[in-house]
Amino acid sequence: MKLFKKVYWLIYPILIVVFMLILDKVFQLKEIVIQTSIAVVLAFFLSPKVKTVQKQNGEEDQIKWLFFNKVINEKNNETI
Repeated sequence: MKLFKKVYWLIYPILIVVFMLILDKVFQLKEIVIQTSIAVVLAFFLSPKVKTVQKQNGEEDQIKWLFFNKVINEKNNETI
């Protein structure tokens, strides 16, 4: 889980590349605009979502993903 907290933001671009490769190789889709738009939409729905929540101890980022049953909390260390 510690590794996931550090690199969750990489999942979105990796999913885009994977879906573009699948659309290109498996479905033989050669129109780049359609291929990219389908890949971006699929990656958006399957990527982790981050929500900032105010708690008693300060702000926390909650990471929720379709493939995990529970929410992952990450301490937000930013100061204003």
